[in-house]
Amino acid sequence: MRTIHTDVITKNIREMCIEANLYLADDVKNRILSGKEKEESALGKQILGQLEQNMEIAAQDEIPICQDTGMAIVFMNIGQDVHIEGGPLEDAINEGIRQGYRDGYLRKSVVADPLLRENTKDNTPGIIHYAIVPGESIEITIAPKGFGSENMSRVIMLKPADGEEGVKNAVLETVRLAGPNACPPMVIGVGIGGDFEKCAILAKKALTRNLDTPSPLPHIRKLEEELLDEINKTGIGPGGLGGRITALGLNIETYPTHIAGLPVAVNICCHVNRHVKRIL
Repeated sequence: MRTIHTDVITKNIREMCIEANLYLADDVKNRILSGKEKEESALGKQILGQLEQNMEIAAQDEIPICQDTGMAIVFMNIGQDVHIEGGPLEDAINEGIRQGYRDGYLRKSVVADPLLRENTKDNTPGIIHYAIVPGESIEITIAPKGFGSENMSRVIMLKPADGEEGVKNAVLETVRLAGPNACPPMVIGVGIGGDFEKCAILAKKALTRNLDTPSPLPHIRKLEEELLDEINKTGIGPGGLGGRITALGLNIETYPTHIAGLPVAVNICCHVNRHVKRIL
């Protein structure tokens, strides 16, 4: 049994919120650089060059990569042999978010009530997903999610008979509907299986997986490759102004589902696909 104090969790989440918003992860950064080399449209190449310059300035001057510093999405994989002492865990997580957005001078974008719309002024509460896993460590993933691309995401409840082609059509239709509104080049997370809410969580989680780590399942890996290829043939291109680099990457996560269903979620992220992981 290992003991971890909530103060340690708060401190790390504070630091991770700032880090995620200032420094683009290497997998996404490298896809932008390689995309610039592959892009055939002169305007698309120019836009990708501007994105490269933007991320360099953000890192050098320690300012946010994007003005929309998002809602803080937190994945907590908690080892079953960990004892957490101190205050309530959820309070500790939100305190880390509060401190990170305050001390990092990050935009506060959360409203307390979805209809009354009064800003909480500290970007809390975050959206927290918990999992109890074997071991005596805590793995924390922070993924600030902006809403320009989030608003373009969808859950589609397919019929089992729709099969793989139905999944492909649902993803491609979602990307086409998003068009320039999702600030392409996009990163796309797809969740297949589970139920209505599970597939959406899978899609969000897929966005945090390294783009250079394909699915371990051969048929899903093939589907990832085929969908990315089809998306990059849509012609939407960087900034939605035409070109071949519409998406930097696409990850799929799956889960068992009911015999009567085939839930699919498509969670779209702009090129600023922020994710930071730490193990305590």
